[in-house]
Amino acid sequence: MKKLILTLLLFAPLSLFAQKFGHLNAQQVMSDMPEFVKARGEIEAKAKQFENDLKAMQDELQRKSSEYEKTKSTMNATKQKETEQSLQDMYAKIQQTYQDNQQALQKLQQEKMTPITTKLVDAIKAVGKSGGYVYIMDVSAGIPYISDTLSKDVTSDVKAQLNKLK
Repeated sequence: MKKLILTLLLFAPLSLFAQKFGHLNAQQVMSDMPEFVKARGEIEAKAKQFENDLKAMQDELQRKSSEYEKTKSTMNATKQKETEQSLQDMYAKIQQTYQDNQQALQKLQQEKMTPITTKLVDAIKAVGKSGGYVYIMDVSAGIPYISDTLSKDVTSDVKAQLNKLK
């Protein structure tokens, strides 16, 4: 009985080395996906549109504010208050538009990126199952060191799997 336990303890560490580990840079793989490039372009275009709209609103506010400062001395008190309220309303509208745009961009990014991320994760899982890997680690997540002798770079395998999923 003692010999059996000793034998099991002796060979237990060897079974750990028989396990396969893989690694990849998921961000790099994702950035090479055509659908990611397209989605990123759409998101950047929408962000630029929002930026231009806000710039136009800010320019209008600046113009009206400058105009008010020039004509303020010739206005009666009622007109001054109306103009000041109008400027405050414009400023509040710009702030609200900025917040709305940020939320819209986050929603758009989530809508566009979720299917791409899911596709990548599915490809990694498929490579893991077909290759018999215990773990496939993402080096873009900040893993400081991965042994090249104990872990295989599966980036090309994942890219091939992604091409199959098209």
